Amino acid sequence: MMLRSLRSRLIFGTILGASGALAIAHLLSIALMHRYPLVLRIHHETLIVFAVILIVAGLLQVRRGLSPIDQLRTRLSAVHEGRERRIGGDYPSEVQPLVNDLNALLEHRERIVARAIAKAGDLAHGLKTPLAVLAQEGERAAEAGQPDLAAAIGQQVDRMRRQIDYHLAQARAAASGAAPGTRSSVAASVDGLTRTLLRLYAERGLSIEASIAAGHFVRCEREDLDEMLGNILDNACKWAGSRVTVASSASDAGIVIAVDDDGPGLDPSMREAVLQRGVRADEAAPGSGLGLAIVRDLAELYGGSILLETSAAGGLRARLQLPKG
Repeated sequence: MMLRSLRSRLIFGTILGASGALAIAHLLSIALMHRYPLVLRIHHETLIVFAVILIVAGLLQVRRGLSPIDQLRTRLSAVHEGRERRIGGDYPSEVQPLVNDLNALLEHRERIVARAIAKAGDLAHGLKTPLAVLAQEGERAAEAGQPDLAAAIGQQVDRMRRQIDYHLAQARAAASGAAPGTRSSVAASVDGLTRTLLRLYAERGLSIEASIAAGHFVRCEREDLDEMLGNILDNACKWAGSRVTVASSASDAGIVIAVDDDGPGLDPSMREAVLQRGVRADEAAPGSGLGLAIVRDLAELYGGSILLETSAAGGLRARLQLPKG
């Protein structure tokens, strides 16, 4: 009969091991007594072989009894790393209730995360209508010959929209980072963003060269990956002279996406500052100063990072690192 219980397997293995040890001890005691040398010689080898077999069988049974624990650890690591959404496998009767409870907890957490994302989306949607009304008022002010008022309203509406997008992205990333199974293709994201940016900057004749491995996936929602890469690539296109390159590589820490431009670069003393909210490298440039701050916050929520360096092309290099998906 197959032993399904972990306790039974361990007890049976212990009994087998103890039997082998007792058999060897008995043989040693007989050998020391020097009795019946002929009979002892005949049965001695047989008993030794039998004892060794019992010991090996006991060790194998104990190892088999503990293998579900190793399997559970492997499955938990897969869930933690986002490769699986549930703990799979077949376990002994003592372990299976624990696995069922863990899967129920994961399912409950996913429902909570889904509700949180829905609430954040509802809030953002509810704010868009008042912002649209304000934008219309700005247009009316411009038509009424009040360009300064119209510009002020337009600027503030844009800032509010950016703030909504920023906090919505944070809420989504925090929820997605807690949910297992999140996985996005770097190549798909870069390809879509590249086509959009080439159209956006068509009049400048920029070239964007991408070298992304098809097998590079990150543990991140596609919307948030697009948000991060979109900000980095847009920043590179904004300052590049004629060329932007984006490449991916794998390391033990995760997937690294490097974006280089051949622009004027950025003074090292400013690199940490521009990653802070509300800070821009050029205060005269349009925007709310949230671009790279969004990238940094989202990357950290997913367990990644962003680093600004000097590009080989003479401009700026942004290194975005995210966990492997």
